[in-house]
Amino acid sequence: MVAMATNLEGQLADGLKTALKAKDTRTANLIRMIKTKIMERRTASVGEGMAQPVVDDALVLEVITAYKKSMEKARVEYAAAGDRGKDQLEELEFEIGWCKQWLPEQLSEAELRDAVAKAVAELPKKDPKMAGRVIGAIKKQFGDRADAQLVKKLAEELLAAP
Repeated sequence: MVAMATNLEGQLADGLKTALKAKDTRTANLIRMIKTKIMERRTASVGEGMAQPVVDDALVLEVITAYKKSMEKARVEYAAAGDRGKDQLEELEFEIGWCKQWLPEQLSEAELRDAVAKAVAELPKKDPKMAGRVIGAIKKQFGDRADAQLVKKLAEELLAAP
């Protein structure tokens, strides 16, 4: 069985064609990288004699999210390198920006602060060890729209406060 292309997969293919026609190698290379990672995910879950799983929009978004997170990690390292990492930092910013346009809009810090405060208020007791429970509740409620690192920071602040 051949896996059907998803809406997002089709959009990626269209974006690649557009980038190639415009001779935008930076975007074309990035889209190829994302498509390769999608193919890796598709083939990684196929065993002998099993049909290829259908790649849906959720999988495409997972791949783009994972790629964006890895680029954000690298950005911190290149920023610490100063002038030596300047060129690579510019490329990472481009890639992160490109990924963001495909992903759902992130919640603002104020929205997260309100959500974390409500989750903390619902806890049976205020204990800093319960930060994981708060993070889980926020991720369950908002999914990838909530920045887990920021949620953790806010939860720890609120749970440590007297």
